[in-house]
Amino acid sequence: MSTYGADLELALRLADAADAITTSRFRSLDLVVERKPDRTPVTDADVAVEDAIRAVLAEHVPDDTVAGEERGGSVGAGRTWVIDPIDGTKNFLRGVPVWATLIALVVDGTPVVGAVSAPALGRRWWAAAGGGAFTRDATGERPIHVSGVRDLSDAYLSTTHLGSWVEYHSRESYLALVDACWENRAFGDFWQHCLVAEGAIDLAAEAIVNPWDVAPFQVLVTEAGGRFSDLTGVERYDRGSVLSSNGHLHQGALKVLGSA
Repeated sequence: MSTYGADLELALRLADAADAITTSRFRSLDLVVERKPDRTPVTDADVAVEDAIRAVLAEHVPDDTVAGEERGGSVGAGRTWVIDPIDGTKNFLRGVPVWATLIALVVDGTPVVGAVSAPALGRRWWAAAGGGAFTRDATGERPIHVSGVRDLSDAYLSTTHLGSWVEYHSRESYLALVDACWENRAFGDFWQHCLVAEGAIDLAAEAIVNPWDVAPFQVLVTEAGGRFSDLTGVERYDRGSVLSSNGHLHQGALKVLGSA
């Protein structure tokens, strides 16, 4: 039983509030899209979701801090809620149903609660430290666990945009990992890490991430029995890159990425 049960319940309430906004704005003809200084898109739904989440947190946990993609904030000592109102905004604005709201509670630098809600897929995933990992879909709610695959040659791998490896890490290192694995796809963004947690795939790697992109997955993947680190093996969500795995394959994948 997790000591963060009440916080998890709050995270799921935040996800409900986010879903009400995102589903009403998805594929809307009057969706407002702007471009941020880093050239990434932001919609009126992104801002509305983060504002709604911040309002609920201010009411229920006023002493906690908040760091979000759209309104800013930083993670320090104590309790911080880390929010990505819509992960997969490019999908959202194009009408592709693969996007989600990401919610994490970070305590003294470590994520202890994570909730990922993808209403257009009819999916939700969540976990709290010491309490296991779970999902809900059309068949109901169930606990989840990573796969048992032990050899890279049998592994199913996913990443996001291949071009990010060229710019931020090494295209050759990712392709070396592809060559070492059985199968690869680019499910991208939140979905690939959720698929690792539920054992549908075995590895997900990203050359560049922001803290709000991956904070929930550190607790989700580890509570599902896997491992979560940056591309050098440091087990933190805020170091700019990420490798999530079923655990058995982690060191082998790091070795390939580091030696190519």
